Amino acid sequence: MFKNTISNLTRIRQVAEVLIRYGFEDAVTTTPLRRLVPRSRRVSWQEGEQAVFETTRWQRIRMIIEELGPTFIKLAQAMSNRADLLPQPLIDEFEKLQSNVPPFDVQVAKAIIERELGQPIDEVFSEFDDVPLGSASIGQVHRARLLSGEEVVVKVQRPDVQEKVRSDLALLHELVRLTAGFLRKQGLANPQDVVDAFERSMTKELDYTSEARSMEQFRKLYESYETFYIPKPYREMSTAKILVIEFVSGCKITDKPQLLAWGLSPEQVAETGMDIYLTQIFEFGIFHADPHPGNVLVRPDGTLVLIDFGMVGKLTKQQKYAFAGVFIGMARQDPRSMALSFRRLALTSDIPDMRAFETSLSELIEDFATLDVKDMSMSDLADALQNVIYTYKLQVPGAVFLILRALVILEGIGKVLHPRFNTFEFVRPYGARIIAEQYSADNILSEAQYTGTQLLALIQTLPADIRQIMRKVSRGDLRVRVELSGYQLLLRKADQLVSRGILAAISVALILFAGMSLLGRYPTGQMPYFRGLPVVTWYSLGLAAFLLLILFILGTKRERRE
Repeated sequence: MFKNTISNLTRIRQVAEVLIRYGFEDAVTTTPLRRLVPRSRRVSWQEGEQAVFETTRWQRIRMIIEELGPTFIKLAQAMSNRADLLPQPLIDEFEKLQSNVPPFDVQVAKAIIERELGQPIDEVFSEFDDVPLGSASIGQVHRARLLSGEEVVVKVQRPDVQEKVRSDLALLHELVRLTAGFLRKQGLANPQDVVDAFERSMTKELDYTSEARSMEQFRKLYESYETFYIPKPYREMSTAKILVIEFVSGCKITDKPQLLAWGLSPEQVAETGMDIYLTQIFEFGIFHADPHPGNVLVRPDGTLVLIDFGMVGKLTKQQKYAFAGVFIGMARQDPRSMALSFRRLALTSDIPDMRAFETSLSELIEDFATLDVKDMSMSDLADALQNVIYTYKLQVPGAVFLILRALVILEGIGKVLHPRFNTFEFVRPYGARIIAEQYSADNILSEAQYTGTQLLALIQTLPADIRQIMRKVSRGDLRVRVELSGYQLLLRKADQLVSRGILAAISVALILFAGMSLLGRYPTGQMPYFRGLPVVTWYSLGLAAFLLLILFILGTKRERRE
């Protein structure tokens, strides 16, 4: 425990020095981090790093993240999907971050596999490639062949990665605790909640069995689809630290020359891919959240294959209807309908000024209503929606940002393959289908049953709750607790003023007493004198001087802090 504390202290000090070097001196000097920087190193960032001025504040934040290492990079990558928390320029910089991590020794990978499976690797695989197919901060992937002859890929987690991640997460929690006030002033209202959410995400990513379950769920949902395939996970050979998956060959979806060589229509491939993805969102409510070209393969027969299910998003039925309602309201040029859909979508619907909110949505609609369909861009629309969410601090499900990001990626893929590709043309029929589903007899009956169940539960518990309240009132045990937020600083200042006022009053009283003591007549021999003045006068003046010195020191410290 002591060793970890010292290690965290050293790392936090390094973080503080990096912040100062990149021009974020205020993040250190106005927070408890300033105590960790030695006086010898408190050199102003203006003296040595002049080149920093040539970059924006957002670019400097990205540079800091890159220097702090993989865990911070993964946090920034996760935050790049949260347009409700961060401004768009910072999100654009975070999207540039790449985790360039070299592979680890293949012998170490084999040792991990043998330890996890409890048997020699030769008893599981007839072939195992020493050169990994890819490497990331969590693990790396090797191609192999089972004894039964089936080709597979094996994801192996890095050694000690769980301990490193836990250590870095503890460091993040400590940094947020030290800089929480500064972060709130920058507009990040709940920094601790962000780190908690990131911790849950990382914990899930470190457990490969979670990815295997997601793959099995998708395989079940799409088992009847002939144009879409998900590789089979081998659960009996997989653990939290290794994942064995069926190997699937194919080309990247953006490899247009190869598609043409196989006699496939790139336009048809793009349309099939978009239809499959929109089906995931608007029908099943569960979707692959990272459909970049490297994760979408095409087989020679035109079948699309999705790989890497480490990031999966989910929407509830109500969230699905609300999200579709935003697009439907925009298509109908109805800002009020869009506003209501946003309120239903938000986790908290506290919008102080609904008229201003509707006005912002009306302006957004006007910007896009004048465009021809072929000129509309999903990227521009996603930026506009995310700007509205950030401006009004709407807390919407994280899955919404994953969808917008994925639609932008898919639009980019589509335009490579399809010269007339337009995302909105594909979304439109799904909007009509969602309306039909939302107001179908089955859904209305389901909603009525849910509302009835909630009402019945309230009716059942209400008499007991009222009886308990009345019993407390009759006994005088009912207590009301009122918490005032934002007054801590004021109360602390008031406490300081009262304390200093008391010291000043005592000092004045002692000085007055010393003056009055000079007027007294004391019997000879009963009051000692020093330099012609009664000793009691000297004591009073000395004590008053001591209290005034304390007041002076306290005032000097306050000025230094400010």
